[in-house]
Amino acid sequence: MNIAILSRDPKLYSTRRLKEAGEKRGHNVEIIDHMKCVLLIEKKNPMVWHKGRKLDYFDAIIPRIGASVTFYGAAVVRQFEMMKVFTAIESQALIRSRDKLRSLQILSRAGLDLPKTVFMDYSKNTEGIIESVGGAPVVIKLLEGTQGVGVVLAENKKAARSVIEAFHGVKTRIIVQEFIKEAKGADIRAFVVNGEVVGAMRRQARDGEFRSNLHRGGYATVVKLNRHEKHTAIVAAKKMGLGIAGVDMLPSKRGPLIIEVNSSPGLEGIEGATKADIAGKIYQYIELHAGKKKIQKDKINA
Repeated sequence: MNIAILSRDPKLYSTRRLKEAGEKRGHNVEIIDHMKCVLLIEKKNPMVWHKGRKLDYFDAIIPRIGASVTFYGAAVVRQFEMMKVFTAIESQALIRSRDKLRSLQILSRAGLDLPKTVFMDYSKNTEGIIESVGGAPVVIKLLEGTQGVGVVLAENKKAARSVIEAFHGVKTRIIVQEFIKEAKGADIRAFVVNGEVVGAMRRQARDGEFRSNLHRGGYATVVKLNRHEKHTAIVAAKKMGLGIAGVDMLPSKRGPLIIEVNSSPGLEGIEGATKADIAGKIYQYIELHAGKKKIQKDKINA
């Protein structure tokens, strides 16, 4: 099959691994910079152009869309969907996953457990906000933050009040969450592909840091999930509409608490920790679904 990886940086580990894995399985794989795509929108003939070429020959795409370019990246994915090209991550699921508040509401409605979370419209009742999530310490997050950027741990009530008031003073949207002390600076990422957990790792924050993101200096080790954790990860990915997802959970006394469902999870950490061929699992998913779509298209054109 002809498969496009939508990525701005061909040197990134995830992009390189996906290209190598696809070619190893006999596919023709190209890396396309989605920000250099031009979208032609007309009746019954939507088209994507890239550097003067029509991209009308792909059977599937693998979106690797950065958070800062979600709007345009999702538009490119949507255009390929209009062209009947299979996408490993659907445009609406991509947009949904990037909206922290909407994601938490969807997961909560599905009956999945989360840290207590408060969202407000620049409320001056900081005391009530802090108490409603169990009191200090609290975690304060920017709605737009990624990879641990824009996440603050306020260790006491005074610090929490100062941070909340500072963000509200510059009209910045935030959420306030309870701090899960028993997690001890660790979280679990479950990598879900096509409704199955294909790998899981425990990410531990470095000394003096509570954020476990690998980009913030954390380290990863392989972990075996229990039934509750597996079920939580699979249901979370399904409710978000994601065929591929990195589901981040905090271990707690009341079970796994979901903190985020990532629609472009990196491969380096999970493959390094588990030694599993996660990229290959992604291609198995694509081959199953895009292959069916290609057969149907060939029958129509025959």
